[in-house]
Amino acid sequence: MALPGVNSVIVPLPSVVVVVEVVVSETWAHANGAAAATAMLSSSFFIFWLSFFGLRAGAPCPVETEIAGCSNYHKSIATLPIDGCVTSKTKSYISLNKSGTVPSGATFRFPSRLGGGILSPMEPTMGDGAEELLQTYTEDGGINYLAAAAMLPSRSAIDDACAELMSLMFPGFRGEPLVDSSDLPEVTRSRLRRLQSRLKPEFCKSLGKYPPDATVEKRADELLAGFFSQLPALRKMLWTDIDAAYEGDPAAKSYEEIILAYPALEAIAIQRMAHELYLQELPLIPRIMTEWAHSRTGIDIHPGAKIGSHFFIDHGTGVVIGETCEIGTRVKLYHGVTLGARSFQKDEDGKIKKGGKRHPTVEDDVTIYPNSTVLGGETVIGARSTIGGNVFLVQSVPADSLVSYEETQLHIVQKRPRLRGQTNGSFNG
Repeated sequence: MALPGVNSVIVPLPSVVVVVEVVVSETWAHANGAAAATAMLSSSFFIFWLSFFGLRAGAPCPVETEIAGCSNYHKSIATLPIDGCVTSKTKSYISLNKSGTVPSGATFRFPSRLGGGILSPMEPTMGDGAEELLQTYTEDGGINYLAAAAMLPSRSAIDDACAELMSLMFPGFRGEPLVDSSDLPEVTRSRLRRLQSRLKPEFCKSLGKYPPDATVEKRADELLAGFFSQLPALRKMLWTDIDAAYEGDPAAKSYEEIILAYPALEAIAIQRMAHELYLQELPLIPRIMTEWAHSRTGIDIHPGAKIGSHFFIDHGTGVVIGETCEIGTRVKLYHGVTLGARSFQKDEDGKIKKGGKRHPTVEDDVTIYPNSTVLGGETVIGARSTIGGNVFLVQSVPADSLVSYEETQLHIVQKRPRLRGQTNGSFNG
């Protein structure tokens, strides 16, 4: 496969070491010395970008000319002998650090530890937006805290931990199936060990120090030990939620169906576990956990919400429960319910004040039907009340209330006979 101005490109068959040779022609070297030719060598693990900048036949090699070479698999990946130019390998790029010349016919050799590769010609990178994008990274403020970002917990690691936690709560139903019940003790201990090794680095990052010092490592260990000690009680609480789903949904045929197929159980389970970490004031990770469940179920429950036992969300899509909500026992919500904030207090500079009770309190045995919205930190829904569908509520309701909108504008009339040729979607009122 020929590149512009390149005589030949040799890509050998897959082997332990892949060598790519690019031979520069004299015509191209003179005509395009100040331009860039880019080739990409890729495999399933390896992406290598090569750029030639200012290399002319017979011209001296500029000091510290950088030929970009980077890999997400192997950092120090190439040697680059170009006649008199001597190469040095660094962590992320190859540098020509001695004067020399680049005659026509110079050969570039790039060995990699990976087998197999595809060399494809690329257009010059000028105008592809990379430089402009890189420039935005150097600006202060906003999302450009790159040093701090390197210390943030890994979302993928937290996502994996959430899946592992669901396996601990419901062994045999989630995660790897159990061959025999006698395997459960060893499987449980193995899962806890995996969680320990997976979560400890993320806890340390969340606490602001990685690699951790002795103080941070001790605090991470304390948090993990406390969290694991709460799992038995949380599992018992989840069984009350399964009971509530079975009793509250006539379509539920079995507990197994609820555990395997009801998205609300997953959202509630993760929120209950995240809430324990939220109470310990561990930054970031509780919110990442509930967002994992949110993205999978469409149910958004903040880890700060306080939720009693026997909690059931039927269907679930579109439910939003805010940080300072307090929900009693045996509460049932339907899809599209929002328990949100009415307004936000601001300081003298006009900025929103953080904290404070912003979301409603829902007492015991309350049912809220689909698409209803209840707002405000001072709003209390009294025990045993029922909120009908599509209600917008910003005031408290006493116990044993029924709240609904009257259908004063609803009209039902007999349809006129359809004319010949009309479709079923035509309105003939």
